[in-house]
Amino acid sequence: MSVKVENLSIAYRMLAGDVCPVDRVSFSIADGEIMGLAGESGCGKSTLGNSLIYLEGRMRHLGGRVELDGRELPIADDRAMRPYRMKEVSLVPQYAMSALNPTRKIRRLIADLLKCHGVRYEAVEEEMKRRIALVGLKDDVLETYPFELSGGMRQRVTLVLSTLLNPSLLIADEVTSALDVSTQRAVAELLIEFRERGFVKSLIAITHDLSILAQIADTILVMYAGRLAEKADSDTIVNVPLHPYTQLLLASLPAVGMRHDEVELTGIPGRPPSLSNPPAGCRFADRCPFAFDRCRDEPPFEEVRPGHFVACWKVGQEAA
Repeated sequence: MSVKVENLSIAYRMLAGDVCPVDRVSFSIADGEIMGLAGESGCGKSTLGNSLIYLEGRMRHLGGRVELDGRELPIADDRAMRPYRMKEVSLVPQYAMSALNPTRKIRRLIADLLKCHGVRYEAVEEEMKRRIALVGLKDDVLETYPFELSGGMRQRVTLVLSTLLNPSLLIADEVTSALDVSTQRAVAELLIEFRERGFVKSLIAITHDLSILAQIADTILVMYAGRLAEKADSDTIVNVPLHPYTQLLLASLPAVGMRHDEVELTGIPGRPPSLSNPPAGCRFADRCPFAFDRCRDEPPFEEVRPGHFVACWKVGQEAA
């Protein structure tokens, strides 16, 4: 296994008390696998991705462990994690187009970041230029300021920078957000190409857009209110999902070829629970059309079919 996460819990310190958007999460990612991480805004997917590389000041590690290539990552210790960042695990952050310092040219930004990780700019310059050409940019992009580039160009520069030291795991958080449709597809295809060329070993693609994940991901993991709902290969999640939340999430998407004036889209009734005081049992129960008495107890996230994991009492009964 390339990545193994066991019972990971991450909280944010708030004035009113801790909020836990990642609650006892367990999953694994194989070598060479692209895993999509999906769910509504606020479900905890970005917190989960960020926690694998960097816990910001308000974040607190409550428990659990993360292994990468058989070694435990010291995610709770910022100083101990520094040697792993960019070299073993790297991140394309959410809002990456705004993550580049507008007062520094791209070449200076890259040199400064490499220096922080003990790598000489000259040692990777030729490979960097090769990868810049691979993503469809020219060398002269290095002499520009970030604000002189389009959103798609900045996203590609960030992708090159994040994978320059060939990390084992890349976490790509909403890399296609705020891009036009054609650029979204191009960036998504680059993720696959970087995996195929060995620039990264495994990849977590975080997005609320299941249509993007259906194109690039080998498996899809669906989160809801800080917990895992379902995980299976992409075809299974898209075509035969078992968890009611996944089914309703897919049903809320427009069909290919449909005009907005030909069909009325329906969302999921209700709203997600507050993570500061989440309900007992299944957190989707209040919105679920199939909820019954047993949903007052927390369902286990278990394998109901080979490679297909679901946290739902109803599905578990039917599988049994």
